[in-house]
Amino acid sequence: MKLLEVNRLSVHLGGRDIVRDVSFSVDEGDWLMIVGPNGAGKSTIVNAISQGVPYTGTALFRGKDLRGFKPHLLAQHVGVLSQNHAVGYAFSVEEVVRLGRYAYAPGVFSARTDTDEQAVDEALRLTGLREIAGQSVLTLSGGELQRAFLAQLFAQDPELLILDEPTNHLDLVYQKQVFSLIEQWRQKPGRAVVSVVHDLSLALHCGSAAVLLDRGSVAASGAVREVLTAERLQDVYDMDVKDWMQTLLRQWEDV
Repeated sequence: MKLLEVNRLSVHLGGRDIVRDVSFSVDEGDWLMIVGPNGAGKSTIVNAISQGVPYTGTALFRGKDLRGFKPHLLAQHVGVLSQNHAVGYAFSVEEVVRLGRYAYAPGVFSARTDTDEQAVDEALRLTGLREIAGQSVLTLSGGELQRAFLAQLFAQDPELLILDEPTNHLDLVYQKQVFSLIEQWRQKPGRAVVSVVHDLSLALHCGSAAVLLDRGSVAASGAVREVLTAERLQDVYDMDVKDWMQTLLRQWEDV
């Protein structure tokens, strides 16, 4: 059984079709990259899957319609990391990470369990945040803040991560850290990742599968290197993407 199966998903917003008849599936162990030009519908698709916007068609998690999941049960199976985090509260890093355990709490004032403590501690360890666990999130750099919210997802312990430009606005060091953490998390059996990315090099480097979008529709889907071919990318981006990427890479030959 597929971990995630999306069938003929369409989103109509503001009087126009943003996404049209998009279908793809995700197996356990997959890292699916959703790529395409600006306005292709990438973020809209992940918003629909995470039940953030209305849609037609179906999105099934292990064969069950995601529309039928209660919010706390959905959070136990699917974790979502957005591009930006508007933080206006002085929670500590540990408190932000601990929010990931609320999906398992039987009540608002439920006592912490040993499982909760282990999950939070492991998430802090995995993301390298133990030393600043007591620090206010208002004092964090962009990379540290993104790692804190990634740690919250790790503590949440879902089976599927949905990431919308997880390294957007981060410098190269933090990009490498975040993608390495996600790859490490994915290694546990029964897990998978769906990411929206603009950087095609990162998609090729980290992805096992890909969906290439063109103006709201699927131009190609399948194994990442079968989807992101020079010919397909040129058709969708209306430029020789491979030549441009190789031109950029050649700038490093004499550095």
